Amino acid sequence: MRALRRFTVRAALPEALTPLSQLVMNLRWSWHAETRDLFEALDPELWQTCGNDPVKVLGEVSAERLATLSRDRRFLRHLQDAVDDLEDYLSSPHWYQSLGPDAPRSIAYFSAEFGITEVLPQYSGGLGILAGDHLKAASDLGVPLIGVGLLYRAGYFEQGLSADGWQLERYPSLDPHGLPVKLLRQPDGSAVVVSVPLPEGRTLHAHVWRAQVGRVSLLLLDSDIEENSPAERGVTDRLYGGDEDHRLRQEMLLGIGGVRALRAYCQLTGTPQPEVFHANEGHAGFQGVERIRELTESHGLSFPEALQAVRAGTVFTTHTPVPAGIDRFPRALIERYFAGFGVPLEHLIPLGAEDDPSKFNMAHMGLRLGQRANGVSQLHGHVSRSMFSDLWPGFDQGDVPISSITNGVHAPTWTARELVELGTQSSRSGDPAEGSGAAVFDGVDRIPAGELWATRRMLRGRLVEEVRRRLRETALSRGAAETEVGWTDSAFDPDVLTIGFARRVPSYKRLTLMLRDPQRLKALLLDPDRPVQLVIAGKSHPADDGGKQLIQQMVKFADDPEIRHRIAFLPGYDIGMARYLYWGCDVWLNNPLRPLEACGTSGMKAALNGGLNLSIRDGWWDEWFDGQNGWAIPTADGVTDPERRDDVEARAIYDLLSTQVLPRFYETDRDGVPTRWVEMVRHTLRETGPKVLATRMVRDYVEGLYVPAAGSSRTMADGGYGPARTEAQWRARLQESWTGVRVAHVEATGAGDTPEIGSTLALRAEVELPQLTPGDVEVQAAYGRVDDADGLHEVTTVPMVHEHTEGSRHWFTATLPLERTGAFGYTVRVLPHSEHLADPAELGLVRSA
Repeated sequence: MRALRRFTVRAALPEALTPLSQLVMNLRWSWHAETRDLFEALDPELWQTCGNDPVKVLGEVSAERLATLSRDRRFLRHLQDAVDDLEDYLSSPHWYQSLGPDAPRSIAYFSAEFGITEVLPQYSGGLGILAGDHLKAASDLGVPLIGVGLLYRAGYFEQGLSADGWQLERYPSLDPHGLPVKLLRQPDGSAVVVSVPLPEGRTLHAHVWRAQVGRVSLLLLDSDIEENSPAERGVTDRLYGGDEDHRLRQEMLLGIGGVRALRAYCQLTGTPQPEVFHANEGHAGFQGVERIRELTESHGLSFPEALQAVRAGTVFTTHTPVPAGIDRFPRALIERYFAGFGVPLEHLIPLGAEDDPSKFNMAHMGLRLGQRANGVSQLHGHVSRSMFSDLWPGFDQGDVPISSITNGVHAPTWTARELVELGTQSSRSGDPAEGSGAAVFDGVDRIPAGELWATRRMLRGRLVEEVRRRLRETALSRGAAETEVGWTDSAFDPDVLTIGFARRVPSYKRLTLMLRDPQRLKALLLDPDRPVQLVIAGKSHPADDGGKQLIQQMVKFADDPEIRHRIAFLPGYDIGMARYLYWGCDVWLNNPLRPLEACGTSGMKAALNGGLNLSIRDGWWDEWFDGQNGWAIPTADGVTDPERRDDVEARAIYDLLSTQVLPRFYETDRDGVPTRWVEMVRHTLRETGPKVLATRMVRDYVEGLYVPAAGSSRTMADGGYGPARTEAQWRARLQESWTGVRVAHVEATGAGDTPEIGSTLALRAEVELPQLTPGDVEVQAAYGRVDDADGLHEVTTVPMVHEHTEGSRHWFTATLPLERTGAFGYTVRVLPHSEHLADPAELGLVRSA
């Protein structure tokens, strides 16, 4: 018999312990060790059985135990200290408060998933963990961010394994009342309800749950409410579940409902309405459409005018390096759902246009709605400019207006407490967790090698204990008898080189690359003098049978009694398991098919704990590998046969392990310390640590994107959106006249027959601008090295100066320095010019000589 509904019954807190409610409802405890200590002290045994979940602990701790603690002066002092510390954290000025009035008063951050803690399972992988770390770092820095997402009643899924190694999915029913979230309510106590129109006169309603992430509020929309019909109640059932219709309704709720939830939240709490809207991937693209609808209805703006105002304050981050990773809906489905929405279809459909006219592309809409866009590593920025270059025809890939901000990870969440207490991290101005100053890791240089090595060994030992526990649980769940699992008690070894590999399991991440030569891998695992042990984890999307087959292949290999004490695939990968892996692994393995890893932040988390990376040069590793923080796996980029490429790159992994990694790990001094290995650990912490921090990432977003976007947004809204109206008119006139723009003639003088380095070249260009003025354009001279096909490389551009005008013909001049020897070339191009453009390429219009 199944329960109709489930809910959590808690013991009433004695008055002296009521501050525990304040602490448990602020997710700062998920990265604040002292607060977790307090919750553990409630009932240490219960803390373990509840999986370190303070919400569950408070729901199950006995009334007798609470009564005892309410009279325990030592516990009450600990409780008051934790409350005082939280209040100080929430009220003290942080880095952001020093930026002055140009900084946005409020920023909305939309994401389909958020990985804050395993207690709130609203994430599937790297995108969600990144979003969670973004919120945590924003809190530490004092950034006035508001997160917006969905509350999935079954989360992603809980992973198990069948007896033959096939992935099994279980979808637990989550009770929001048993989660660290609060329902957003009206002053009269009724729940706030936001609504989104659907076809056939239907309406999708949602409640808004608020999770507090330090100083940052996270709003999560929940459609499983009585106001909805059964079909609509299930919209927020699972993360990334359902068919196209289901996913579209989820993304409409996230974008449209999310904006409406923000409006209600800000009105109820007095929080300033966001000036900047950050869409973390294309799932949230409809937030821009909703804001356009708002402006057309509230201020009488036309669609083009509202578009200028909305774009100015929108930031779009793309995370996918492959077109297959983009959400694309049938155009007919979009037309059906938005027929009466309030934004004319003839304006909406072009936002998502792509090569296939029957499809609506969410990433394309994100780029067209966001005046500022970025990839998540330098290499990914390059890949994104290539992948989306068709949206800017006539421009070189390097000119496509997509920048990059390399991801970071939240150090207080992912760094082992013992390493922090050892003194590896510090800040130039106070506590590194506060993010008020640039983080430094030079404290690691003062730690003796033996002490650093002993800490690393202790963390490896903790991982081994966790692996044994999970191996036993997994074996029993797959049908083994108690008498058959004794081997797990001695599986793995705290003194053996431990390699971690854990991530989602799409094909491009190549989970099974290490199995290309099974006998060679076996030899490495069983080497009597220098063995290796491997801990592997990861989930495949429930609909991805190819990924499940990879998991099954890995599980069958690891099931071999000869090697199962040295290699394990652990199901149930989540934040809780990940911490043990990042803390305890000596080497973090990452072998994606380059350049398909947008960033790959798991290796960053390992680096924060002194783990050395063994990785394909993809994502963040491509820019921050320095030869001393790990090893770069050579890539067979020119090999077109995928099977041969896999063989070549797998062989490179085996060779690196045999010739470089293992010798360095097992080569020890008289005290048993591998001094050269420890120096690499020290170097990784000192040099790589500060780069991979989420506080660095969020500061980059604030300074490079949020502050400029807020300035643009304020300008467009000035005087009742007068500048937005003027800019829309200018763009319409420019686009109408652009076909007549051309560079009629270019002449160069001054270099002579044999130009020499140090001389100059005088350029004069005649440009035709019918119906336009010289102020409407920027004429540029572009010059650089030229190849045999007359292609320009290492290009420098300089603006040309307007000289004089005759009717629609205009002359421009510039002087080019000849600063290097070799083949030299130049050209002249014309671009739109407006003080409101974030980038000259923004409109996708260019004319070249």
